[in-house]
Amino acid sequence: MSDPTHHSAIEDAQGIAFGVCMGAVGMHVLSYMGFVAGQTPGIAALIAHVTGWSFPAVYFAVSAPFLVFGWRRMGAGFALKTLATVAALSLLTALLPRWISFDHIAPGFAAILFGSLFGIAALAVVRHGGSFGGVSILWLMLQDRTGFRAGYAQLIFDAALFALSAFFIAPATLGWSFLGALVFNLFLAINHRKDRYIAT
Repeated sequence: MSDPTHHSAIEDAQGIAFGVCMGAVGMHVLSYMGFVAGQTPGIAALIAHVTGWSFPAVYFAVSAPFLVFGWRRMGAGFALKTLATVAALSLLTALLPRWISFDHIAPGFAAILFGSLFGIAALAVVRHGGSFGGVSILWLMLQDRTGFRAGYAQLIFDAALFALSAFFIAPATLGWSFLGALVFNLFLAINHRKDRYIAT
């Protein structure tokens, strides 16, 4: 009989696979529209925009080093699931342009679509013991060591990232990018509540 308070391995695999698929579609929208975002996807999007490098490759390269910190803080299980998630997300995001093409997406809808898709993707992955990696792990470590809230650190970082992006991204695109980031953060703020879940 399965334990109702924990996810099984097959449930974790299914949940993470769902998150990867939704996240890849969200990243495809972000890349197609030339948006930036907060945290690690935002860093990768900005670097890819400035350099012309492949967004999925940059995302993996930026995310990978933080797995060391994730291993130290969350343990090997979290780090390995995160590594698999980041690798699968990068690969699928690279493949999606061959499978899905867009003729037109209104910027406002694209921003809402990205924020919603990446929000539900992140929620699914986190609920099954992984993450999309990156700098958010640092904010958790900072909170552990100093007491400074991780949410505030993330907010400060995102504000700085958007300020830097203003030198490279058109104002209208930056505005729509901010809407996408807002939808994403609101999605997590409303839905990511541990008290509403039994299984972990």
